[in-house]
Amino acid sequence: MIVMPHLDPLYMLSGFFVGLLVGQTGVGGGSLMTPLLVLLFGIHPATAVGTDLLYAAVTKSVGTAVHGLNHTVDWRITGRLAAGSVPTTLATLAIMARLDTTGSWGARMIALVLGIMLLLTALSIIFRQPFMKLMSPLTARISERRAAWLTVVVGAVLGVLVTISSVGAGALGVTALLLLYPRHKMAVIVGSDIAHAVPLTLVAGMGHWLSGSVDPPLLASLLGGSIPGIILGSYLSVRLPESVLRPVLAAVLIVVGGRLVL
Repeated sequence: MIVMPHLDPLYMLSGFFVGLLVGQTGVGGGSLMTPLLVLLFGIHPATAVGTDLLYAAVTKSVGTAVHGLNHTVDWRITGRLAAGSVPTTLATLAIMARLDTTGSWGARMIALVLGIMLLLTALSIIFRQPFMKLMSPLTARISERRAAWLTVVVGAVLGVLVTISSVGAGALGVTALLLLYPRHKMAVIVGSDIAHAVPLTLVAGMGHWLSGSVDPPLLASLLGGSIPGIILGSYLSVRLPESVLRPVLAAVLIVVGGRLVL
């Protein structure tokens, strides 16, 4: 007989609202869910990160399937990112296991990296368009071969940052890909980034699971709320102006990121 996990209504409600915002803004749940678990519910940062990584792996698998059916995934880009991120994810997990991040020192280290990543995500949301215009003369001269190697480097950096904080694969990854592949459609950039997030978050999440920093009942509760939230958020996204939603989200990330850093 299959035993259904107990679903906590408060965690489900939190998952629902995070899913709602993700559906409206397109920004990954890590920048919202992990700080919510740490600051509001007092969950240890290592457990919050590990649980959120597997949460992201499940939700982004669904997103990848949708983008795949719509032919908005460039699997070459996804493969290049994974070639960089998977090895550095494994290396970061090995280092974190040696450092024992479940203690007070590990909690402070993860919270600090998480806060910095939230601030960088907020900046990427606010200044992406001006930054792209500033860099366009340089990115236009990047050859296909150099773009391929730089994509592997981007994946390697994301592997380290996402494994530690669960944040970065969304806003920062998309910004980097827009610089390296300026001729690609935005939908393909986003789809390729989401597809890459699946192996990245799955490998990192399983590593956290093996180290004991994943809470399965919490994971089930968050997914129980986020799936309907993402569906509703995606439906509302065409009715609510992105020009309002993104600055509000960026402001929230700046406040939360500052709270974690200080």
